[in-house]
Amino acid sequence: MRVGRIGYINCYPVYGALDSGAVTMAAELVTGTPAELNDLLVAEKLDVSVVSAIEYVRHARDLVLLSDLAISCDGPVQSVALFSRVPVSELDGATVLLTASSRTSVALLELLCRDVWRVRPVFAQARAEASDLAALAGLPHEAVLVIGDPALLLAARATYAHRVDLGEAWKQWTGLPFVFAVWAARRTASASETRAVHAALLASRAWGLAHLDLLAERAARTTGVPRAACRSYFAGLDYALTPKHLAGLTDFCRRLAAQGLVPAASLQFLHVA
Repeated sequence: MRVGRIGYINCYPVYGALDSGAVTMAAELVTGTPAELNDLLVAEKLDVSVVSAIEYVRHARDLVLLSDLAISCDGPVQSVALFSRVPVSELDGATVLLTASSRTSVALLELLCRDVWRVRPVFAQARAEASDLAALAGLPHEAVLVIGDPALLLAARATYAHRVDLGEAWKQWTGLPFVFAVWAARRTASASETRAVHAALLASRAWGLAHLDLLAERAARTTGVPRAACRSYFAGLDYALTPKHLAGLTDFCRRLAAQGLVPAASLQFLHVA
């Protein structure tokens, strides 16, 4: 079995026990950005992976959603943010750079611009990993969408006058949690091996949630983000997939389907296998 994992620290609570050997799993771990893992899973290069919520919905006919496992928030998420030189109400016609790493976050931003802030920016794609942050300053733009560890680093530098947390914006708009990513398996993967991987991931998550202080120390060493900030970040994330989370995911998909961004029929696949 080949199992995908995001390299950002938001996955530490799920994969930390596997990395330390506290939990074992008979599978090869493949690390990548959310967009890279999406493509690998769809291309049948992975058997199980964390996958962007929007990509699960787009390919749900080929995938099985793993129960009780997601990356979500019920309010501020901290690591998915729009950094802007002007208030969002002034972004009409302005250039907004989009991270190439997360399709769900891009779709959420587009919904917020159109339906909440009532602005029509000019979107342009740019790399926004940690090593690219300095280069962003040289690109003409009024705002930039950044996710993951780079968003935490950019927030600490306070180089933009305005920062909008997309998880918080969604909560204020809908009153629901927002699911950024889920875990899914290919329908063609071995059912028994998939169940074993799923069980290992749940066991690893249980260990991770019981050792968040330790994981925050590891995250601080990896990213340079202060340990207290990493610990606060973990506390704001939710790794469950409850009926309330599914309600938030369904609402997001309904809004996307209304814009023709996902097939309307895909909503029938929002069930847990």
